Amino acid sequence: QVQLVESGGGLVHLGGSLRLSCAASGRIFSSFGMGWFRQVPGKEREFVAAMDWSGHATYYADSVKGRFTIFRDDAKDTVYLQMTSLKSDDTAVYYCVANRGVVGRSPTGNDYWGQGTQVTVSS
Repeated sequence: QVQLVESGGGLVHLGGSLRLSCAASGRIFSSFGMGWFRQVPGKEREFVAAMDWSGHATYYADSVKGRFTIFRDDAKDTVYLQMTSLKSDDTAVYYCVANRGVVGRSPTGNDYWGQGTQVTVSS
């Protein structure tokens, strides 16, 4: 069973930066793609960023491209989401996700989810 624990959410000013962390149980990076989704109340969970099992291929939602970076530390079994130039629209609960092979851009079909961490961008 894969367990994912997010941390690093909080309140940040418009234009600021924040780094989210996702600690994964066990050494899963050799076979699992990792990613991040986000959700606001009343809306569907949306894809943010992901990387494949090798860690070399990354892909992003258009809305965050150039501002967010996904990367991982294999020694710590942790994947990160570095967020910069934050906007009000980035306010959401952010979820870490793991899936065998690659993470799909649709929330359905991805195997494992964290509990979520709130990010609030204030003006």
